[in-house]
Amino acid sequence: MNHHPETWFGGAERVVFVHAHPDDETIATGGTIAALRGAGKPAGLVTLTRGERGEVTPGPFASLQGTPQLAPHREQELQAAMLMLGVEGHAFLGEPPARQAGLEPRVYEDSGMEWGDDGMAVSAAETGAEALTKAPAAELINDLLYGVLTLECDAIVSYNDEGGYGHPDHVLAHRAARAVAAAIDVPFWEISSDEAAEAYDVTESLDRKIGALRMHGTQLTVIDDETIEHVGGQREPIASVERFMLRAAPILGDA
Repeated sequence: MNHHPETWFGGAERVVFVHAHPDDETIATGGTIAALRGAGKPAGLVTLTRGERGEVTPGPFASLQGTPQLAPHREQELQAAMLMLGVEGHAFLGEPPARQAGLEPRVYEDSGMEWGDDGMAVSAAETGAEALTKAPAAELINDLLYGVLTLECDAIVSYNDEGGYGHPDHVLAHRAARAVAAAIDVPFWEISSDEAAEAYDVTESLDRKIGALRMHGTQLTVIDDETIEHVGGQREPIASVERFMLRAAPILGDA
C-alpha cells in the first residue's frame, strides 16, 4: 500500500485523467486526484462527453432525464465536484483547450449503453449521430492530443481495455488515451481492480472524494459516507484505496 502521493504514478509531476462522463472522475479516481493536489501536484482532467444519455436518480432531478437540460446540469455538477477535488485544468473534448485553434468547437455526445447478459455494458441499440463512438477517430484523437498537450502532463490515466464495466465510451477512452500517451511518450496508467496493481491509500482525501460524490446528485446517492447507490439501485462501497496499473505502449494488433 502506497501512502505517499508524491511517489504515485512513478513520481509524475503532473497527471492528466481522461474520463468518459461527469462523475467517472470522482467515483474511480477522486481520492487520488484530491491526494495529488494535497501533495502540491497538479491534476488535470479531460472529460469526453456530458453524459447526455445517463439515467437520473429518483427525486428532484428526475424530470431532467432525456431532456436537453440534463447536459448543462451535469456540467454544473462536474464543476462543483472538480472544485471539491482540486482539479487544476479541465477541458471537454472538442472545446478549447481540447480542440485545435481555428476549428469550430464540437460536442461529443454520450453514446449510451445497455446491460448485456453477462452483466457487462454493451453498445446501445440506437446511438446518436454525434455520439463519441461515431466520431471520426482522427478528429477525436487530434482533440484529445491538443487537450493533453495544452494541460501538460507526464502521465495519463484512464480506464482499462474493458472500460471498467464495458461501456463503449469507456472502452474508447482507454484506446484514445493510451494512443495519445504513446504518441507523446508518457506513461499510461489504467484504473484497475487487480490485486497486483499499485494500491494508493486515499484515506486522508476521502472526505473530499465524498464531498465531490455528493455533487453528482443526478447520478448517485451517498449513503452514510460509506456507500453510493447508483441510478439502477446498485450499491458500491466508497473506496479508500484506488488501484492503477502501468501499461506498455500499444503495439500493432494490440487492443
